[in-house]
Amino acid sequence: MASKLKGSLEVFSKSIVQPLMYLSVAGTVLILGLILTNQNITAAVPFLQLPFFATLGKIIYNSLMFIVNNLAVIFCAGIAGAMAKKDKGHATLIGLMSFFLFLNANNITLEAMGMLAEPGQLGLIGTGQSEVLGIQVLDMGVFGGIILGCIAGWVFNKFGGKQFPIALSMFSGVRFPFLIMICVSLGLGALACVAWPPVQGAIASVAGMIQQSGNIGLFIYGALNKLLVPLGLHHLVYAPFQFSDMGGTLALGETVIAGAYPIRVAEMGMPGVPFSDSTYYNGYAFNNLWPYLGIGAAFIFTAYKSNKDKTRAVILPLMITAILTCIPEPMDFLFVFAAPVLFVIHSILSGISLVLLKVLSIPASVQGGIINIMVSNLVLGVEKTNWPMMLVLGVANAVLYFVVFSVLIKKLHLHTPGREGEEGEPELAAEAARTEDAVAVGDSRESNASGDSSTTGSQPAQTVAGDSAGLASGDADPILDLIAGLGGKANIQSTENCFTRLRVNVADESLIDEDLINHMKNSGIVRNGNDIQIIFGMEVARVRGQVEDALEGM
Repeated sequence: MASKLKGSLEVFSKSIVQPLMYLSVAGTVLILGLILTNQNITAAVPFLQLPFFATLGKIIYNSLMFIVNNLAVIFCAGIAGAMAKKDKGHATLIGLMSFFLFLNANNITLEAMGMLAEPGQLGLIGTGQSEVLGIQVLDMGVFGGIILGCIAGWVFNKFGGKQFPIALSMFSGVRFPFLIMICVSLGLGALACVAWPPVQGAIASVAGMIQQSGNIGLFIYGALNKLLVPLGLHHLVYAPFQFSDMGGTLALGETVIAGAYPIRVAEMGMPGVPFSDSTYYNGYAFNNLWPYLGIGAAFIFTAYKSNKDKTRAVILPLMITAILTCIPEPMDFLFVFAAPVLFVIHSILSGISLVLLKVLSIPASVQGGIINIMVSNLVLGVEKTNWPMMLVLGVANAVLYFVVFSVLIKKLHLHTPGREGEEGEPELAAEAARTEDAVAVGDSRESNASGDSSTTGSQPAQTVAGDSAGLASGDADPILDLIAGLGGKANIQSTENCFTRLRVNVADESLIDEDLINHMKNSGIVRNGNDIQIIFGMEVARVRGQVEDALEGM
């Protein structure tokens, strides 16, 4: 039972990250819209005052805000497509159409039951209803899209291959799941009118409890978000706060915006208005950059003398990755299983750091790497973000991590990078070299990540001799070995990727050969039953493409 629940959570976590991958891009482009409409910037750069640039800024900002304000649609279609084992395009389209059906069924049922709320002075605020794509429905936030997307994905996998006799052949194949989803969507749309209001009350109570717990709740949020990274379940922690009432609400005219992320995006476009406290739920990314400067320095400092150079060669690129992209996962897997006590302490300190951001009133942008961080904060201004204090706290955070990790590594004789075995053993240098190769793909082009449990890689994955070119050369042999290591074409049921990981569902996990998999340079292998994750860093999309091309040619 526990195994099935764990597997279900893994599938959900893998699926929900797919639509989330695009929001970082949307957020970055939004900054351009803010630059073009920021009064301070346009005053300093006269040509930006031209109507063309003002219009362009509004187009960029308002268009992307349309996506942010309709995340339920994105989640429904994205999750359905991500869950599908094949014909993902069809699954995505079915998810999208199902959402449209759901909205209309909900609206018509509300009207028929006399439950359709009348807008007041504040529009639909406080009525428990909202407008989605111009249709008045129950305010379910992103939950409606997530629930419907999960159902659509499951139905598609279960019934997508169903075949009927010639007389009913029009319902065969991918059309049958759509037929089922018509019934499900209409039924859920009507049922939600009765079932969802109590859920709304429960969510409001949970959100209120968390918000009333103040800094304690924020600490738990920050600590769990980091602690669950190796399990790949951290999305289950931050997603509700980022995209639902649990992260707060903001009333803008007749519109209510729910979730820390949409609220922050909206408040970015409100000069002179301070960020609300919900913005600190976005601050978890602070712990994806600054701590790793101290952690990396500690690993280099505590490495055995004979391994110093090799350790430095491995760690410095990962520190640069953290600085440029806020992607810490390659470094996490260097010590999370070799020295789990350090990761527990890391999680605790992450929770404390998040609290300090709030206590010190630092609502600065902390996502997307140092370049994006500085541009975002400079555009928004010191008064709105207090970003100089963010830098001070960041440096102090890095120093704290360096001291704590250095002391614990030496005191507890932990086998962190450069300290495997005993000092002076000749194989240490070779092991460090293999580690360097293994994590080389986690370079400065990484993006945000997820993970899973029961890893096989308590040590970083080794690189097999003879693969000197690896990913860089596009050599086909490592790809073929990777496929063979996954049990061959017949054993591979589906391939996906998130920010850093190739996620493969296999028919028989006993056919997995990790030695063959490691012919392709990677930063670790994570196994959860039939779900296999291989950490490639930002190269993961290219690896997935190479794998799928090779499979098609077999």
